[in-house]
Amino acid sequence: MEINYLALAPEIVLSLTGIVIMILTPYLSGSRESQTGYVALLGIGLAFLLVTCSWNQNSVAFSQMVFQDNFGSFCKVLFLFSSGAVICVSIPYLRGTQLPAGEFFSLLLFSTVGMSLMASSADLVMTFLGLELLSISTYVLVGYNERERRSNESAIKYFVLGAFSTAFLLYGIAFIYGTTGSTKYLKIAEAISSYQNVPLTLLLGLGLLIVGFGFKATLAPFQVWTPDVYEGAPVPITAHLAVGSKAAAFVTLIRILYQLAPDLSPHWQSILWISAVLTMMIGNLAALTQTNIKRMLAYSSIAHAGYLLVGLIAHSHLGAQSLLFYLVSYALMTLGALAVVQVLGRQNEAHIEINDYTGLGYRQPFLSATLSVFLISLAGIPATAGFMGKLFLFSAAVESGMYGLVVIALIASAVGLYFYLRIIVLMYMSQSENSGTPVSVPLTVRFVITVMVAGTLYLGMLPGTFLKLAWKAVIF
Repeated sequence: MEINYLALAPEIVLSLTGIVIMILTPYLSGSRESQTGYVALLGIGLAFLLVTCSWNQNSVAFSQMVFQDNFGSFCKVLFLFSSGAVICVSIPYLRGTQLPAGEFFSLLLFSTVGMSLMASSADLVMTFLGLELLSISTYVLVGYNERERRSNESAIKYFVLGAFSTAFLLYGIAFIYGTTGSTKYLKIAEAISSYQNVPLTLLLGLGLLIVGFGFKATLAPFQVWTPDVYEGAPVPITAHLAVGSKAAAFVTLIRILYQLAPDLSPHWQSILWISAVLTMMIGNLAALTQTNIKRMLAYSSIAHAGYLLVGLIAHSHLGAQSLLFYLVSYALMTLGALAVVQVLGRQNEAHIEINDYTGLGYRQPFLSATLSVFLISLAGIPATAGFMGKLFLFSAAVESGMYGLVVIALIASAVGLYFYLRIIVLMYMSQSENSGTPVSVPLTVRFVITVMVAGTLYLGMLPGTFLKLAWKAVIF
């Protein structure tokens, strides 16, 4: 067995940091406990340095259980960036709500470890372990505010439905193992390429895997949990689910469909084609009627999962590159938007109705201007990362001859313009009878919002650098 600790060095550092935080927590009391967030950020930074050291190093370690390649490194950087932003936003949030900080940051780090393992997994058993580490951590985090009934309710729903999706995933792994005799990606791919007639059990196993990961990726018809869970969870965890958990599911699907089952593309493309159409239309149409901004962003997240599927279905190097680029763009604009929502929601999220944003442009110039940038990017308007991401995704689909899917995606994007621009209209073209007291923006949150705005505009105007990195990351 080849032991290469560098392949798992980021995960080891994050795990040790989480354990250190658990040890430190009993010795910190009151507001001092929130300082564990800075320890978590230190762990994130060290893990980031270790990931960058592994760029351009391609190997398979631990008895073909873990890949060390550019694809895994690119995805790990995305996960670390997302988790770091969530930690920065969570520090003042936990202080304001007086929730325990130590356990929160430990669970967040452990969930990041799970996402990283999913991205670099070379074996279905390792993929399952990573998924469970992510899932169990997020089950607790969703219901972390135990004083809020909505948080408890969302945690129960997420846990019950997540257990069903896990069962589907395990059955899928069992069918694939029973058919090919292995759970390792490379050996499964060899077995599939040797079949003249594809066994039905293999197709059934692959379909069950898609169902399992479709739950995490909020793909239709497995998206029903999303609005309730996103609304009830604390805002930082909503951001973690919308970005980190979703990205982990998509990069795992890329691994499985592009690396494990490329010869079965005619089968999985037809299934995902239907799912993409349903996901885009359900997400955009349902968002039109929402009055709660967290529920609106939840349906928006579903719609963007449909756009990401367009790149996945293209089944090309360009499609995978575009998908990775869009994941980065989506992370920037979604994390930024939810950071603004957290600040404006104030303590206990008392102001998260869309009508609460009426006249915001006059009361909170910084927050309203930055939120407008994120909403414009989510809508896919030029000069933003959202526009460039959709352009590359749809171009990949056109190159693969999927003209009908691109037309449907364009129609869905046009529908989405309404509910994004509606909030901007309320902020700048309407006056509120109750002006309210302006809120102060904590330093860590202001930093996150500023970085997200800069990144959104940078990728919208100068996407070349990240496109090159994404191209190098796609090795299949």
